[in-house]
This record gives sequence, C-alpha cells and structure tokens, in this order.
Amino acid sequence: MIRRLSVRWLIGGGFGLVAAAVGVALAVQTGAAPACAALPTGSTTHKGKATFYDSQGGGGNCSNVSAPSNRLYVALSPSEYADAAACGGYLDVTGPKGKVRVLIMDQCPECAAGHIDLSKEAFARIADPVQGIVPVTYKAVINPSLPGPLTFRIKEGASRYWFAVLVGNHGNPLRSVEVKTGSTWRKTERKDYNYWLYESGLGAGPYTIRVTDVYGQQATATGVKMAPEQTQRTSVFMYGKGSAPKAAPASPSPRKTSPTKPTPSATQSSVSPASTVTAEAPEQVGDAVLAAADQSC
Repeated sequence: MIRRLSVRWLIGGGFGLVAAAVGVALAVQTGAAPACAALPTGSTTHKGKATFYDSQGGGGNCSNVSAPSNRLYVALSPSEYADAAACGGYLDVTGPKGKVRVLIMDQCPECAAGHIDLSKEAFARIADPVQGIVPVTYKAVINPSLPGPLTFRIKEGASRYWFAVLVGNHGNPLRSVEVKTGSTWRKTERKDYNYWLYESGLGAGPYTIRVTDVYGQQATATGVKMAPEQTQRTSVFMYGKGSAPKAAPASPSPRKTSPTKPTPSATQSSVSPASTVTAEAPEQVGDAVLAAADQSC
C-alpha cells in the first residue's frame, strides 16, 4: 500500500538546503539509527528528529477515514510503522518548544528509523516551523484517553466470502483481532494498510469480535454487521470508562480466558451494533508486561 499523497514542507529553494544541512548535523548528534528501530511501545524514550507534512485531510496508511479533528498526528519510518502494527497508538513528542501528543496514522517511506514526520500543527507545538527539522525525544503513551468506544469499519468489497475490518479508538497498538464463528475464535491477519483480513470469509454476520492490544488488554464487541464502508460505533471501551469490570489480577504469563460464552441472544438493536464487553480489560498495565514491551524492541 503506497502512502497517501501529502505535502512535505522541506522542499524548494534555500530553505531545503538549510534543512538538509541541519539534517546532517542532527544525524551526527542523534546517530543514524536509534537504539530501538521497532514499533514504539512500553516506557522506552527514543531520541531522533522531526520534520512535518500535511496529509491534506487524509487518514494516512492506517486507512483512517480522515485525519483527527485536532490535526495532531504523526507518520513513522517503515521500521517503526512495522507493517501497520503501530497504527492507532499515540506518542508523546518533546521538542525545543514543548510537548505534544500525536496519533500514529501514517508511514513515512523516506524516513530512517528515529525520524518522525509530524503534522504541521503538531510540529508548531514543539518548535518554530521555520526550523524545518529539529531534535526530539518521543515515547509511546500507555492507555491514553480514548476518543470514544471501539469502532469497526468493514472494508469495501467484503462479503460473507471475504472478511476485512478496521478497528478504531483502541488507544494502544493492537496485537490481534479475532472473530467468533460458532464456538471457535478465528484469528485475522493484519495487512500493512491496517485492515484485519480473513481471506476465506466468516459468513454473513453479525459478528462477535475480540480485540487484544500489545499490553494484553482485551475487549469483545458483539453485533458488528456486514455493512461495508460504514463506521459502526459500539458501546465498548478498550479500557477505562465503559470497559469490563476488573477480574482477578492478571498473571505475567498470557492467561487463557475461561470459556464464558456469551449466551447467543441475537436481540441487538437494529439501529447500531449494541455491543458488550465479555473479556477482561484492566485499567493498569503491570510492570512485567511493560518490561516485556520494552524488551520487544
């Protein structure tokens, strides 16, 4: 999937030459490759550099319908974008002038690891845009405030014979998306444009979908319909407000959920998918999980 056309601001005239010179200086200062050239997770602080661009309202390689309303977003290098594994997460970025929180929604194909490409609005929060390129530090935000409950968008062209879904408002990057057929959970495959696919199809729906983030938090939504190109808003929050009540403390090792099958009552609202949470969604991320996330890069 090719990155959506966008306007880059380090081009043209003497400004481009100055930016290039500053870029060389920054490469010497911060190193050509940062310590962690993988999906930013956990509590690790990364050093690098930032430029800026304009998605022109588009939602980037992560296939968002549009840029966030606050226009605070970021594109990552291919190694940190990690074939869309970073999509939907957030970074706190600190520059010469301050700090900004940004949504990961795009890939910057020409960026080396450690080079992040901010929206022009986000860049203006941390530096003077005249500088063009600045040294920054950035780190993943764990359990950021959620913009709303989980959303699901079935891809155009999907049918009972080919399933593809985009998950929104999950806060942390996702590890897996599963769909229940009968008594079996079917694991979907994430593509580099951030849709989760099951090539042979999963029937006509409605679907029960279980979402797991990189820290092991889970939420399950029911009643998701085969309605391509419609964003279906649920009542399920990934964590925090509206999430499942906390069960017993999670052990450091992956825990299999007991087979608490939701009774197959299909009496859902016909207006929007009336969704429920059936799996654990702890508000706190344990030290052991954070340590594993830090070591993963």
